[in-house]
Amino acid sequence: MGLRDLTLYHFLEHNARMFGSEPAVLTSDRSYTHEQFLDRVDHLASGLLKRGIAKGDRLCMLAQNSPEYLELYGACAKIGAVAYPINWRLTAEEVQHVVTLADPQMMAVGAINLPQLEGLDLSGLRIRAIVGEGSADGFILFSDLYEKPTAESVEVSSDDPFVIISTAAVAGVPRGAVLTHANLIMAGYQFIPVIGVTINDRHLAALPLFHISGLGLSLAMIQVGGANVILEAFDPAMGSNLIDEHDVTLMADFPPVLSMLLDAREATGAQWKSLRLVLGLDAPDVIQRLHTETDARFWTGFGQAETSNVVTLMPVDERPGATGRPLPAARVRCVNELGEDVPIGEPGEIVVQGPLVFSEYWRDPDATNYAFRDGWHHTGDIGKFDGDGYLYYVGRKPEKDLIKSGGENIYPEEVERIIRELPQVAAVSVIGVPDAKWGEAVKAVVELAPGESLTADEIIEAVASRIASYKKPRHVDFVEELPRGPGGEIDREAVKAAHS
Repeated sequence: MGLRDLTLYHFLEHNARMFGSEPAVLTSDRSYTHEQFLDRVDHLASGLLKRGIAKGDRLCMLAQNSPEYLELYGACAKIGAVAYPINWRLTAEEVQHVVTLADPQMMAVGAINLPQLEGLDLSGLRIRAIVGEGSADGFILFSDLYEKPTAESVEVSSDDPFVIISTAAVAGVPRGAVLTHANLIMAGYQFIPVIGVTINDRHLAALPLFHISGLGLSLAMIQVGGANVILEAFDPAMGSNLIDEHDVTLMADFPPVLSMLLDAREATGAQWKSLRLVLGLDAPDVIQRLHTETDARFWTGFGQAETSNVVTLMPVDERPGATGRPLPAARVRCVNELGEDVPIGEPGEIVVQGPLVFSEYWRDPDATNYAFRDGWHHTGDIGKFDGDGYLYYVGRKPEKDLIKSGGENIYPEEVERIIRELPQVAAVSVIGVPDAKWGEAVKAVVELAPGESLTADEIIEAVASRIASYKKPRHVDFVEELPRGPGGEIDREAVKAAHS
């Protein structure tokens, strides 16, 4: 570590030194103090080094939340390895795409996720480990990786990569947003004072640790010396009870997490007296239910993996419909195609500058250069400012049209590609439609070839057999002919107007 460097591992050392006996990680049946957590991270880091893991190596994790997940992040921070988490909801085919891009030296997998590795060639990896109980040819137990620490050290700087977060791409091939230690430390320090996070806070880590929302809030708790209460598999009843059992004060949310937890609270009689803040996105009726049934308040903002988390933030009722005003470390504008600021109240692409902006798309210089044109990160999102500086989210640029369902990004082209491969289909347009539970749901509008027939269930099954089930259409409309533009291209906006 250089003279002015600061890494995420520094906070683990600081917490162990200053708050050693205070809780750092809690689950339904395990607990670790800050001293114990640092000790486990040090043992894991030592084991990785002894098995040949080096600075810059990518370490993939395909598993649900666990203390081991956070420990692997901590070990990466110490030795300069790069965490490359994988969405555990992906199919084997989709996991293959991520692994091919990541080119990892280690794969840690939950026992229940082993089928998603079927057919993958993992022979070149230095480490293949199973988290929890289980066995498979060529795999060791993750618990066997922990070794007595040695004096060996690795120089890690603030600007070194820490994690690569997968972001869905327009054509369905995932890109990896590379976030540095400095990115995530600044992200934490930006919103920690805004929402008032302190050492006394406890975070319910219910969102997946492969998401920037779940990871970002977990790292912020480490920065302040608070505790992460890990929900190891999403069980609403257990999550609701953990809030009471461990005096949870805050959590992140995307649909339908909060509504399911509120239902469980009602069913179990949990009190949630400690909960004060929920941060994320959700339907107005769910937010109102939180405000009516508890003393907690809902906060919302705008951000993405490429901006290391939120760049605007506010209590949801401060300015209804807005996402908040820009935070101090983020310069945020709305611009036209020429890169010029649009007038107040008019929509434009949201662009961001500052230390929160990711360093690059992993092994994709063309996408990086395009995103960073004119010296600003172009988010692909459309927004507008009001006269008081509040940012309102409007939608996505047509070139980056996506559907946000249950917190997951779904690109229409990825779903359309699979449906177009069906011989009975002449053309298809996939759009997002409002959904009370998931926020948005996928709808496929299908034009069949002359004389062909196909059912909605057959289309849904075809998609579900190829890609993650959350991407499958929940609705299918059949039309004689899809609307087209002058060049014969499908007019997506006309499809939305007719079928949303």
